[in-house]
Amino acid sequence: MKWYKASALAVFAFFAAAPSFAAMPLHPSLKVTTLKGANWSLAAQRGHWVIVNFWATWCVPCIKEMPDISSFVTSHPAVRAIGLAYDDSPLAKIRTFVAKHPVSYPVAQVTLDKSPKDFDPPLGLPTTYLIAPDGTVAKRFIGPVDGHILEAAIKASR
Repeated sequence: MKWYKASALAVFAFFAAAPSFAAMPLHPSLKVTTLKGANWSLAAQRGHWVIVNFWATWCVPCIKEMPDISSFVTSHPAVRAIGLAYDDSPLAKIRTFVAKHPVSYPVAQVTLDKSPKDFDPPLGLPTTYLIAPDGTVAKRFIGPVDGHILEAAIKASR
């Protein structure tokens, strides 16, 4: 009987220590300052599909998907994107990385201890949110995305 109590206590401790996430709001907000010093807000993108992409400089799948997202945004005028470098690296390192891996959309840094309040902290990278033109979350992806995946998600959400 002792092992049962010990096991139950261990399971309770595990779930008590696990991060808990509140449900994301129906219309999440996001305000960031881009690497170029511009203010960017999700609310200002209303009327467009928006890709919110969490990535890191050390994440190989993130690096692979960045040109795909960039190309998708460039070829779809109704789509906007923001890249969120979810990385505690110095800002200079993030800027150098983006200079080596340029994209057609703005990039901002969000550190691990200051994740955007209306978005659940990523459980894995890359994590991408597709925001509908009305500002609601249409889809969340954990893992890399490409143009075909994004196109299918937009069509399914219409």
